[in-house]
Amino acid sequence: MGMTKSSSALPGDRRVRRTRAALQRALIDLVEERDLSQISVADVVDRAEVNRSTFYGHYRDVHELAEAACTSMIDDLIGFVLALDPAHANPSDPPEDPDPPLTAFFAHFAEHAGLYRSLLGSTGSARVIEHVRLRTMAAAHSSGQLPATDDAPPPDTADPSGIPHDVPAAFVAGALIGVATDWLQRGCPRTPTEMTILTKPLMAALSAGTGTPRTS
Repeated sequence: MGMTKSSSALPGDRRVRRTRAALQRALIDLVEERDLSQISVADVVDRAEVNRSTFYGHYRDVHELAEAACTSMIDDLIGFVLALDPAHANPSDPPEDPDPPLTAFFAHFAEHAGLYRSLLGSTGSARVIEHVRLRTMAAAHSSGQLPATDDAPPPDTADPSGIPHDVPAAFVAGALIGVATDWLQRGCPRTPTEMTILTKPLMAALSAGTGTPRTS
């Protein structure tokens, strides 16, 4: 049967990737319409035009699919975290955008507001929230802007659960995700640039408090 081949094929198989992409796109579309808690496997397979056996050949449940669906977007978000420079002091005459990577971080959330609002909100997925937090913490740990071990692997290949106990990195991850989630739940009342202006001094204070070396 084709379904058996699809579920047992190597991860690089094009048919497997197409099926997973279809399921992920279906979930992303559905999350824009209703909360994650209201989406069933039946809803997903109907939207993706596949059967339930195919779904379970790839994912255990909707929450696992949700984690997979936002992985690529999380990786985009991680790129912004890696580019953040909390140690860089604001100039005396601040520009309109004092930290473009931080603004891009908030803009990323705003662009996918429906998905993140559902996944990170009170009715979302605890597993996805933890996945986002750990990936962000790993990026903060490996960014070079916070204290880190010299042998830390790059965040795109690191096992986030295997990084050392890094309080500043955990603080930054929790703070960024918490601030962004609150902003989303309130309907993004401020622009991404305004969020940067409010958040930047807090990150600079953290950097100063941990003794992170200043960058030029």
